[in-house]
Amino acid sequence: MKLFSAAILALVATDKASAFAPSQGHLSQRTTLSMSAAPEEDRRSFVTKSAATTAGVALSTLATSTAIPLPASAAATKQWAPVKVPFEDTVYDVDFDSPTHGYIVGARGSFAETNDGGETWEPRSFSNLDAEEEITYRFQVVSFKDGEGWVLGKPTLLLHTKDNGKSWERIPLSPKLPGEPTGILAKGPNQAEMITSSGAVYTTENAGRNWKAQVKETIDATLNRISSSGVSGASYFTGSIVNEQRDSKGSYLAVSSRGNFFLTWEPGQEFWIPHNRGTPRRIQNMGFVRGDINNGVWMTLNGGKLLTSAPGVDLNSEEFPFIEANIKTGGYGITDVAWRNDDEVWAVGGSNTMYVSKDNGKNFVFDKSANDIPGNLYNVKFFPEFNNAGWALGSSGLLLKYVGEKA
Repeated sequence: MKLFSAAILALVATDKASAFAPSQGHLSQRTTLSMSAAPEEDRRSFVTKSAATTAGVALSTLATSTAIPLPASAAATKQWAPVKVPFEDTVYDVDFDSPTHGYIVGARGSFAETNDGGETWEPRSFSNLDAEEEITYRFQVVSFKDGEGWVLGKPTLLLHTKDNGKSWERIPLSPKLPGEPTGILAKGPNQAEMITSSGAVYTTENAGRNWKAQVKETIDATLNRISSSGVSGASYFTGSIVNEQRDSKGSYLAVSSRGNFFLTWEPGQEFWIPHNRGTPRRIQNMGFVRGDINNGVWMTLNGGKLLTSAPGVDLNSEEFPFIEANIKTGGYGITDVAWRNDDEVWAVGGSNTMYVSKDNGKNFVFDKSANDIPGNLYNVKFFPEFNNAGWALGSSGLLLKYVGEKA
């Protein structure tokens, strides 16, 4: 779940995609970067010492109560252990391309690599990128597959490696791109998929030299062209989407920037489909049950509410039937939810709160793993392909590793 010279993003678009494809052309410049270990005296230390670390995600709605949330059950668990990282900035994403090798990315150019399954992390920097320039970026997404990786940053920056991160090159993106790139997924040799804040989905098969649009038009164009009076907030929509999520088969889920409705898109569809949220509360985040839209979706709302839909919902319906989970958050917002297996579900949120369910998300109990650590958790991820390793990411350099009941 971005910058540069005015190079062209070439879109090899079909007739269906031509509605929002920038002019075709070849990329005018590709800059090769090599990786090096960060100096012993971290170049970001002066920034960390001179200003408090700030999260890239607004947290004004995470806590509506100053009280520590009450456990959902007296039997609180502790199944995560903190892992030391070489920076104190917000950690936004983590990805692995083997059980031992992976990267984490974060605010102020934070970038670190592990070669021992995440037990230790070493800072990395781009030797051909000025240190003062690098700390202005917020690296938000990292994606690896078979040694080939992509990193997405803000202001707009897209980086690509073919050699497990030993060297990287900048991929220029057109200033005419609809919205800002918000997600990138490595799909194989020279292949990737990218989504923007306007709902544009693109794929490349030649390492970013050309991109092909997969959706006919942007979300705002669709909603302002068709009759959408049945979806609250969709008519005359001029905003953007946030919290874009992709399932394992290529379907997408996104929330309007105002949190008043959500949208879905499946491969082969020409347009995004808007849906009512079915509640007066603002949507905070959404995602897929067990990584597949056919299994249902989950939704978190202001005030710490968590809802899930039944499997096999009609994606053309204006409203999904949701069931509220039994989770006592004390008013702290839930920022992310992830299924570890068919029964075990984890939720994380404001004030580093964590909750676990052992009945497929119906009932949750409090987990005290991060109870004494200040900050907020933003992301929880599991890697079934790598022994189901689990990671929780948060502010102030917080990285937690799933260790199970033995903790």
